[in-house]
Amino acid sequence: MASRSPLVCASNCLQNILFRDAFTISRVLTCYQPVRYRKRSSRHPEWFVRRRVKSFDEGLTQENKQFIKDLSVEQYKNKPSPLKDEPLERGEWDLRTRRTGVLALKIGVIPQWRKDGTKIETTLLQIIDNHVIRYSPPEKFAQSAGWKPWWGRKYGSVVVGALSCEPHLFSKEYNNLFTEAGVPPKRKMTRFLVSPNAAIQPGLPLTAMHFRVGDYIDAQAKTIDYGFQGVVKRHGMKGGPASHGGTKWHRRMGGTGGGGNMAGIWKGKKMPGHMGADWNFAKGLRILRINTKYNVLYVTGTTPGGNHCYVRIMDTCLPNRRREIQNEPPMPTFYPEDVTDPIQEEYIDETLFDFKEPSIEYIDEESNK
Repeated sequence: MASRSPLVCASNCLQNILFRDAFTISRVLTCYQPVRYRKRSSRHPEWFVRRRVKSFDEGLTQENKQFIKDLSVEQYKNKPSPLKDEPLERGEWDLRTRRTGVLALKIGVIPQWRKDGTKIETTLLQIIDNHVIRYSPPEKFAQSAGWKPWWGRKYGSVVVGALSCEPHLFSKEYNNLFTEAGVPPKRKMTRFLVSPNAAIQPGLPLTAMHFRVGDYIDAQAKTIDYGFQGVVKRHGMKGGPASHGGTKWHRRMGGTGGGGNMAGIWKGKKMPGHMGADWNFAKGLRILRINTKYNVLYVTGTTPGGNHCYVRIMDTCLPNRRREIQNEPPMPTFYPEDVTDPIQEEYIDETLFDFKEPSIEYIDEESNK
């Protein structure tokens, strides 16, 4: 393997972002790692930045810890924000527009009722402390690590972070990723593909007002990890008989292969193995209710994953659902100055029953006489 220059690395954060103007090459370089096949592993790719520092007892008192917290707050108060620069040009929405998504936490599933009395199940997704960390145009994103050729060169990349944390909990390399956005380090980050007309500026906050009541979204999350399971639980097989000769065969799968010319076990045969912990989509979920005070979305149906898991939320990719959009969504996201009326605490779909309204009205017949 040919030797590389010290400045050339597979990481997305070449050296320190503070010194990005001192280099003549881009900080987003070509991916050098080999192809990573699909496997269930918690290990990060080689081009990931080391996130955590080694934990050791520093012997800090409560006064010392409070001083570090106050110092971190003052540091980010005085840090220059990229939002002070000239904002990016805001494009117009069309059916081919791909906006950025948000990162939410799944709270749980609760019922809601329509005005006709129909009961429906809704999932609560809370968007907590989301900020845009980085935007890469299509020409730069095509040269970055993790780019896939089948994505083409028509989409850029937006990195979104959620849940701000204290800088001393992370490594220096990880903290440098957030210098460009001027925000504290985030506990979780994810990446979305965006079209050029939906380019968004780093440092911009994302809230529940990024969506509207009646919009259709796609939710992506990791399913619940069940570990190694048999075929009865994993694939729903019947198993063997409970009695009459079913000795040690109650939950077995039965025959695995045939004979003759097609002898052997075919690829993709349903057998025992690891169940869950896979990325899965739930598409075409409709937003029925939005709470702007706590940034909570009420969506129809259920989303993958258990409670308190991270969920990626984005505009739906289903063509028929996108054609049902009557009013253009906020581009590239919601800005408070775009509305003149005060923002309400809750927005509820017109078909959903609001429990603040009376359900039964009594009319005094004597007063009408």
